Amino acid sequence: MARPVTLCTMQWGDLPLEVVCEKAKSFGFDGVELGLPSHLDVRQTDPEYYRNIKATLDKYDLKLFCISNHLIGQAICDNIDQRHKSVLPDYIWGDGDPEGVHQRAAENMIQAAHAAKMLGIDTVAGFTGSSIWQWLYSFPPVTDEMVNEGYADFARRFIPILDEYRKLGIRFALEVHPTEIAFDTYSTRKALEAIDYHPAFGFNYDPSHLGYQGVDYVDFINQFPDRIFHVHMKDVYWSDTPKQIGVFGGHSTFGDARRFWNFRSLGRGKIQFEEIIRALNDAGYQGPLSVEWEDSGMDREHGARESCAFVKQVDFQPSTHAFDACFER
Repeated sequence: MARPVTLCTMQWGDLPLEVVCEKAKSFGFDGVELGLPSHLDVRQTDPEYYRNIKATLDKYDLKLFCISNHLIGQAICDNIDQRHKSVLPDYIWGDGDPEGVHQRAAENMIQAAHAAKMLGIDTVAGFTGSSIWQWLYSFPPVTDEMVNEGYADFARRFIPILDEYRKLGIRFALEVHPTEIAFDTYSTRKALEAIDYHPAFGFNYDPSHLGYQGVDYVDFINQFPDRIFHVHMKDVYWSDTPKQIGVFGGHSTFGDARRFWNFRSLGRGKIQFEEIIRALNDAGYQGPLSVEWEDSGMDREHGARESCAFVKQVDFQPSTHAFDACFER
């Protein structure tokens, strides 16, 4: 049986949930990945609120496997500044006091676990933020002590969240991504070590954030096979030749043709998705393949439709027997 193909709704936050569901069904998707805060308010505790969401999904015969709390999760460990005000809801931003923002974001992440429970699913994907991202390039020199304190800060803030997730039977799936506490394979292992490999902590695997960095995105699955809790299917293009704007982005906007890399609609970038499917099969991953569609140069409805078809075409199940087994007598 093929894995379900879902549409991440975060890039469709300007539309009401029912409109997004109607479009997702027409594009051919099997389900959706609900993005916070646009399509789900996890502060709600009334069961009727969650029954209405499930009724909307049922109306369009769409399944739900995961909710995503990326924007608010970013504020848990980040050094808070004016950038965050533009992506955070007012009830998280408050008066902008940094520690208050941290605490409200952490509480919201716990509320997301309760919401997942109400919706009958077991996975929340999201970001962590990072207090040490600004020290990515180690000059002036960054000491080991400075880096280690960043991971200790992550552990202090996230272990209480993860403990609540474990009590509820919910898993947190970090999207390994620049600006997070884990952004490549090496930093991912450091993050796991910082929280003593907490059982509620795993990954929302997204190859697009690894490929353009020069990280082996297929080996990432092989390194953490039991921690792949959810999968984003997203493509990215990077140039074969030098460009005016390098891998750091040059303070340019996404889509600028002078950049070394840009996100592209599925099948139009450099990610080798067949190798990913083979690695996911080896890892035993049977969860959804969620299309997080991003392409600054393409109409999103065209892109979502073609991406859904692309994922369904590229996905396949592992063999149940060796191909040469029939040779034996």
